[in-house]
Amino acid sequence: MRKEYDLKKMKLRANPYVSKLKQSVTIRLDKDVIEYFKILSKQTNTPYQTLVNDFLRSCTEQRLTPKTIWKKAG
Repeated sequence: MRKEYDLKKMKLRANPYVSKLKQSVTIRLDKDVIEYFKILSKQTNTPYQTLVNDFLRSCTEQRLTPKTIWKKAG
């Protein structure tokens, strides 16, 4: 580092990207769903987690409601 840099005199400011940070979560997904996104990941050269996030973001922006069908035990 150059001697003329004096980091002690540097003015601090808030991180402008803090609102765009991602949150790590644990989620259980069906194996075939993960496999689908992993195959798509190889085809598009994009990490599968990014693809899942993009898909969920698209659902959020379109205000889509999932169609969940609960099977009766028995």
